Amino acid sequence: MRNVLLFIRRYRTFFAFLILQGVALWFLFSYNRFHRAKFLGVANEVTGVINSQYNKVEDYFTLREENKRVNRLNDSLLNLLPSHYGRRDTTVSAVQDSVPYDTLGHYRRYFSRPATVVYNTVNSQKNYIQLNRGANQGIKDNMAVLGSDGSAVGVVVNVSPNFSQAMSLLHVQHKVNASLKKSGNFGTVEWDGKDPRYLTLRGIPQSVEVNKGDTVLTSTYSFNFPPGHMVGYIDEVIKDKSTNFYVLKIRTAANFFNLQQVHVIENVERDEQWQLMQDTKNKIEQGKKAPK
Repeated sequence: MRNVLLFIRRYRTFFAFLILQGVALWFLFSYNRFHRAKFLGVANEVTGVINSQYNKVEDYFTLREENKRVNRLNDSLLNLLPSHYGRRDTTVSAVQDSVPYDTLGHYRRYFSRPATVVYNTVNSQKNYIQLNRGANQGIKDNMAVLGSDGSAVGVVVNVSPNFSQAMSLLHVQHKVNASLKKSGNFGTVEWDGKDPRYLTLRGIPQSVEVNKGDTVLTSTYSFNFPPGHMVGYIDEVIKDKSTNFYVLKIRTAANFFNLQQVHVIENVERDEQWQLMQDTKNKIEQGKKAPK
């Protein structure tokens, strides 16, 4: 306290000047219309600049919550996409689905859940994405993962109670069925383990017209991904003379360097589809072994 008093005593002349200056300015701006208008204009300008900078800082710190809010909204809209619904064939018998879409008999085939990326790699040949949703939140193996913009990202391969691990498209062992938007021809998308910005699409015959910039989408032949979601754009067209098929270099639609909010997509009919495929294989194999 003594040091404070000594400081005020030492600079009392300066403090008295500031007080008198403030009083003088107050009289000037209070009783002079021109100076008051100028002062208010400058004050508003300074206040506006300060508020703008404050809002930028505030927006930065609330950006994560805003991203989550937008992702939840996108997730609810994603669940309304017509491509996430199918229609039962009721020409033989009436079928009552438990989750009808409308009076025309559409039913839900895909269901979306929002999630946040808590871990992601792009530098390995076998990259994985960890999400903050697990078995307790309804996540299961083989569910597809889409980015916040709806682009293909990966497939869930392991689940714990509150977290899940997805195999990224940037994984040398991961293959995804995809198709060309323009022609509908389908092939297989894979990664060569080199540049995280590019994938490779194989299986498109050279009889099909393919151009740089053509869109590649998830295929209807996928058990995991709903059809019609972005995989990427053709960046380079290479003709493989030994096979008469294209080797198409695809620029990914998803930004794997900055994955934050995603959608986890469940194909509610996948188990039935997969079981039918396995049963068919077993039936054919047993038929081969059976005596004729």
